[in-house]
Amino acid sequence: MTDSVFDLHATIARLFVYPIKSCAGVELPEVLLTETGLEFDRAWMVVGADGTFVSQRELPRMALIRPQMKQMEMVLRAPGMLALHIAFDRVEKPVRVKVWRDEVAAYDMGDVAAQWFSDFLSEPGKPQTLRLVRFDPEHKRLSNLTWTKGVEAQNQFSDGFPLLVTSEKSLDELNEKLVAAGHAAVGIERFRPNIVLAGVEAQDEDRVETMHIATAEGGARIEPAKPCPRCPIPDIDPATAISTPEVGDTLRSYRANARVDGAITFGMNCIVVDGIEHLLKVGQTVGANYRFK
Repeated sequence: MTDSVFDLHATIARLFVYPIKSCAGVELPEVLLTETGLEFDRAWMVVGADGTFVSQRELPRMALIRPQMKQMEMVLRAPGMLALHIAFDRVEKPVRVKVWRDEVAAYDMGDVAAQWFSDFLSEPGKPQTLRLVRFDPEHKRLSNLTWTKGVEAQNQFSDGFPLLVTSEKSLDELNEKLVAAGHAAVGIERFRPNIVLAGVEAQDEDRVETMHIATAEGGARIEPAKPCPRCPIPDIDPATAISTPEVGDTLRSYRANARVDGAITFGMNCIVVDGIEHLLKVGQTVGANYRFK
């Protein structure tokens, strides 16, 4: 398909991977597209003693845990903590864990990692018993088939879909409203996107059909599936882990979305249609047509 047939012409401005669910993201110049989204995205997760996932909703200090991806390991750093090294090729015992309504197969990452997370995320008088787990790649966890129109789109520990796409102009629109109300502008990191588009109008990611990405390996295709309802996490400053209400309050003033029963949305959840094992890079072109239904 040639560029001339598209209504919308964009470029990939930024790429983010979130190796550990609800911890800080890693911005990358290029990343492999896999059947579950971007490589290593939400491959690990922190769970409580009952095996249920925890997030910034309950433990905002998770925002301060910063992964660094190296050739054979992930290095985790957090204020006041020694670095924790997690080998890519090493897991311990198999376990069953819960992410939202799904019970999935995973691997425990051992006592050292468990102690590190428990120590950092515990508050005075509120000890936490936490474990780090890795998704079992043999397990098949699917997105909601109603929203994917029957396509079996696989996820690891994401909330529900393999990819989240936003745009620079959507953030600009929000920041204009924040600044006009006397608040500070915020970064896109608060919204935890995987792909940030440049060259489109605000909220265009909500209005298009299949996105065609030109990669060196050929065309990759991602399909918008469901507008992303926002929880309180965008109110948390990723630099301080302090929550204030202005982001959510501002979004509520203009982002109620009838497609999800009036929920407040920002960004579009997407699934991978074609292009598994293709390398996505900042600067690649993205074409799409507007959806008129």
